[in-house]
Amino acid sequence: MGNSDRSAVHADPATADGEYRVLRLPPNAWVPNNQALAVILYRNVLPADDPDRLCDAFDRRFERNGWPMQWRDSVFDYHHFHSTAHEVMGVVAGTAELMLGGPGGHTVRVAAGDALLLPAGTGHCLLEGRGGFQVVGGYPRGQQWDIRRDALTPKEQRDMQALPFPPRDPIYGEHGPMAEYWHAQR
Repeated sequence: MGNSDRSAVHADPATADGEYRVLRLPPNAWVPNNQALAVILYRNVLPADDPDRLCDAFDRRFERNGWPMQWRDSVFDYHHFHSTAHEVMGVVAGTAELMLGGPGGHTVRVAAGDALLLPAGTGHCLLEGRGGFQVVGGYPRGQQWDIRRDALTPKEQRDMQALPFPPRDPIYGEHGPMAEYWHAQR
C-alpha cells in the first residue's frame, strides 16, 4: 500500500486558515479500512496552545457537533482499528507520526491543534510521538468503540459499513468536509 494512497489537500471554506486532507484507504490484509468513508485530517483547527485549554476547546467542539469526547491519552503503538464506532481525535500536545491504514500504510504527521476523523475500520498506530504527544478522542453518541487487531467476519464487516454517524462534521459542524466526503457516500 505504502504512501501511494489517493489523497487531496483542500482549503476549508469554513475557516480563514484551516485546511484538511482527505485519504481513501483500501483494505490492507486484516485491516478493512472503510470503502465508503474517507479519513479526514484537519490541519490547524485550533491554535497550538496550553494542552488543557486545547482539550477543553476540542471537548466543546466535539460535544456541540454530536461527537462527545470520551478520553485523553496517546494513540496505541500497535496497529488496530475500531469496528463499532467512528472516531475523531484532536491533538492537544506535541507532535507525532501516525500510520493510517494498517501495516505498511500511509504515514501522516500531526501536531497540537490538528484533528483526525477516522471512519470505522480505519487502521491506526503511533509510530513516534514527541513533546508529550497527547490526543483526545470522541465518538458519535450511542457508539461504543472496540479495539480490533484481527479480521472481521462478513457480518461484522456489513455491520461496520452500516454504522450511522452524526449529521454534523465534528470540527466545523454543518459546513465541514464530512458533508461532502461522508454524507455524499450514503
